[in-house]
Amino acid sequence: MKQDILNKIKLWDSIIIHRHVRPDPDAIGSQAGLKALIKSLYPDKKVYLAGEEESSLAFLASMDKIEDSLFAKSLVIICDTANTARIDDERYRNGAETIKIDHHPNVDPYGNLMWVDPSASSTSEMIFELFEEAEKEGFVMDKEMARLLYAGIVADTGRFRFPNTTEKTFFAAGRLIEAEFSRPELYDYLYETSLSLLRLEGYVLSEVKITPAGAGYVYLTKDILDKYKVTSKEAASIVNSFSTLKGLKAWVFFVEEEDVIRVRLRSKGPEIHELAARYNGGGHPMASGASLSDWSETEKVLSELEDLCR
Repeated sequence: MKQDILNKIKLWDSIIIHRHVRPDPDAIGSQAGLKALIKSLYPDKKVYLAGEEESSLAFLASMDKIEDSLFAKSLVIICDTANTARIDDERYRNGAETIKIDHHPNVDPYGNLMWVDPSASSTSEMIFELFEEAEKEGFVMDKEMARLLYAGIVADTGRFRFPNTTEKTFFAAGRLIEAEFSRPELYDYLYETSLSLLRLEGYVLSEVKITPAGAGYVYLTKDILDKYKVTSKEAASIVNSFSTLKGLKAWVFFVEEEDVIRVRLRSKGPEIHELAARYNGGGHPMASGASLSDWSETEKVLSELEDLCR
């Protein structure tokens, strides 16, 4: 499949790369890392990054402005996105051909070619494997590609602490740091926080509750977010703030937005992705998200999470 993807890339002069909405470092790292890989292989190809600009991740890459007419004559590659509903920029549907590259469970097969590997720590790790395939033909590592893919791997593995970290992950990271980009600078960007977010984290630590079975939960209403001057998107970055709590097996953040309640699920053991799927969501066995229409549904989610922990 990796060789098939490289063959497709070789055929097209125009390539548009997408990722999921509300991107994290792996989404942008794999998306922009793939662009850097393609440009290092074929400098004359036109390669574009599609999706909304995410200011908090601008240190990784900026998105491109893409004319509507380009899609019909372009290969579209979608990174780190399990289902079509979460693809950022619906114009991907107008692409001449589509490739899916993802490490989530394949709940929504799409594309002319699919490379899905749930055993990979991140989609960035998969793009590194794509580089390894190209390397067999004599291509050398690009410094910018290495920086982007390393960022995606570090973020999705929680700095190599999560169970999705494997021997392959460490091998990829070891190869990527050979490019000698500034890791301290990258870590500073990845983990810097604002005073308002730090204060919200203090609120979360003081308000977290844990059930007898080990399910932790926090409610972040719009009033609370407004009080601390933090957006729902920014609040997502502190979802692991109490992950070291003794007795904790899984936890959930309920975060209120204008017309939806975001459910951010994390786990240290019980698999939670099927729970998320029952509530308009999905993701990994240990990290998932969902959406609710009103607060009454949060009690059902918490009850089911309690059952999983029990």
